Amino acid sequence: MRTALCGGTPSSGVRRYLRMEEDTDYRTQFSSLCFINDHVGFCGTIKSSPSDFIVIEIDEQSQLVNKTIDEPICEMSEIQPETKNFSKKTKLDLQNLSFEDGSNPEINTLARYSNGNQNNQSDAEKEDTINDGISRCEEKADVLNSFLDEKTNELLNNFACDIKEKWHSKTESFGSAPEFSLGSILDKNQRASLHSAIRQKFPFLITVGKNSEIVVKPNLEYRELCHLVSEKEAFDFFKYLDAKKENSKFTFKPDANKDHRKAVHHFVNKKFGNLVETKSFPELNYNAGTPNVAITVRFREKAHKRRKKPLESQKRKVTYTAFTLRKENLEMFEAIGFLAIKLGVIPSDFSYAGLKDKKAVTYQAMVVRKVTPERLKNIEKEIEKKRMNVLNIRSVDDSLRLGQLKGNHFDIIIRNLKSQINDSANLRERIVEAIENVKNKGFVNYYGPQRFGKGKKVHTDQIGLALLKSEMVKAIKLFLIPEDLDDPVNRAKKYFFQTEDAKGTLSLMPEFKVRERALLESLHRFGMTEEGCIQAWFSFPHSMRIFYIHAYSSKIWNEAVSYRLATYGSRVVEGDLVCLDEHVNENFSNSKVHLVTEEEESANTYAIHQVVLPVLGYNIQYPKNKVGQWYHEILSRDGLQTCRFKVPILKLNVPGCYRQILKHLHNLSYQLMEDHDVDIKAEGSLVDTAPLSLLISFDLDASCYATVCLREIMKHDV
Repeated sequence: MRTALCGGTPSSGVRRYLRMEEDTDYRTQFSSLCFINDHVGFCGTIKSSPSDFIVIEIDEQSQLVNKTIDEPICEMSEIQPETKNFSKKTKLDLQNLSFEDGSNPEINTLARYSNGNQNNQSDAEKEDTINDGISRCEEKADVLNSFLDEKTNELLNNFACDIKEKWHSKTESFGSAPEFSLGSILDKNQRASLHSAIRQKFPFLITVGKNSEIVVKPNLEYRELCHLVSEKEAFDFFKYLDAKKENSKFTFKPDANKDHRKAVHHFVNKKFGNLVETKSFPELNYNAGTPNVAITVRFREKAHKRRKKPLESQKRKVTYTAFTLRKENLEMFEAIGFLAIKLGVIPSDFSYAGLKDKKAVTYQAMVVRKVTPERLKNIEKEIEKKRMNVLNIRSVDDSLRLGQLKGNHFDIIIRNLKSQINDSANLRERIVEAIENVKNKGFVNYYGPQRFGKGKKVHTDQIGLALLKSEMVKAIKLFLIPEDLDDPVNRAKKYFFQTEDAKGTLSLMPEFKVRERALLESLHRFGMTEEGCIQAWFSFPHSMRIFYIHAYSSKIWNEAVSYRLATYGSRVVEGDLVCLDEHVNENFSNSKVHLVTEEEESANTYAIHQVVLPVLGYNIQYPKNKVGQWYHEILSRDGLQTCRFKVPILKLNVPGCYRQILKHLHNLSYQLMEDHDVDIKAEGSLVDTAPLSLLISFDLDASCYATVCLREIMKHDV
């Protein structure tokens, strides 16, 4: 069995930029990658240009996604009004962030300027708000009078007064919490109106439904807030909270005490952080010295919309537009960032089934939320400048999920074909032998180098390991490591490592680097502390955060398969894991995995193509042989002996899966060509008279890598 070595240890420059303690040397990338075939192979160049490497997704219906769909874009009558949300652009996914008071008042000042002055109400606006609140209170009183008889209404008022009196007398412990029942209200709409009316009239009370009964209790959270702010502010805040008025804000009184403001931020975010978010804004006019800062509360957009009850809101569906994205020599996340800017949405509004190469022409299915087909079609001309096109634009009912594809089709040209060193055999014969061998026997199903950031100083798996170990600051610094290139992006990164000045780095970072800019904006707001870096990771969509942990799991899987093949070869041995269903993807359950017995090994019951290895996670089993022992040793080596593959602070859970160690290509065709596309497969041709190129086309299952398949064919690192 032949092996190839590639990769290397991180340079001293990386460690210099990190400016942190000397760490254990990271494993060499792609150490000891095995081949399963024993042919000689050949040399050649792939990706001489992006058009030499064409990738087209195959959807779950086995259709190429670049195929034209005979379907109208959308009838005008079907298009729903669209919220113009251009202010979001691609800065931060605000739904994923909490807004605790920052450590630097200047940060909050900058936030005010970037968001405009709409958060600071004028006197006239305040008066309108107060008058509006008074009229709503009168409406709620009318509701109570109309739904409750006079006696029940009087008892409710007495109950409310008793609660207030006990609080004012400093009697803060009720023993068993008192409660008052309004009795059974059979009409559902009437119950809903009563719940709202009581909470609006008595914000210091809460209502609880028990089947058709409404029970009123003291609101202990209201009492807790009264320890931090005036009772009037607490009263108004809970009325605001219950009203759930869209686009409304609530502002506490200006406060010069930073520690006190932090306590208010902490209370609101801890109790109601899934519903509202808080920010701090300095008063517009203040003299030199310590400024007064006011805390403003607003509803989180998604959470607020989830809680809307009117029937018309339930009928209104979110707009989803599906399309095929064609891109050339462009990183996928960069493409999404540019589309997000043009459409006025955020990157997490896009969903996709798989990641695609940068140096290639790729076609992939995507879905974008909150954008109509017409609006997407309107930016076609603009995005062509970025080597992108959108095809097959249409309305759909939902977003895409990672893995929601059957596979990928590849059309690849390998140029400058040559024999391996010291191989005197006919080149064409070597090429045919190699391709036919892999067609029949398959290839080792490694994760490809692009999954780890090929050619980068810091690989994505290193960031994933830091995240798994909850080393958030280290993970951020690894992400922002500069390369040895003198371009605007790397000049910005170098500046960051010299200064840790997120604001200054942001001014240097080009607009198209959406991920870097989102991270820097968050670091500017929250600081380079452990907590600040946690918040910075939330500037990435969930799919991007978990990508780095998957990269680490993928790296370990590659090492595991090399160890498995080096230890046992192509034999299926006792303790191996096999999958009994050959028509599954990686996401199959433990019930489909079988542990090979000693008797089954002796009887050669299973073949090597049925063997699977676990991709790390909390819900997998390990082989019961030397390979299983190897997994545990590797986890110990990386400091993950007790790792549960869950990172709660980043809301990441990695269950793991299983991956077949061998895969086959499908629908293979190939053709040898001279320069200028002249076919030279003439009979009896023994001498190469011109440089040869190979045009090869094939399909691969989802999550398989064409570069890995080509490496097996050529026996040469590509």
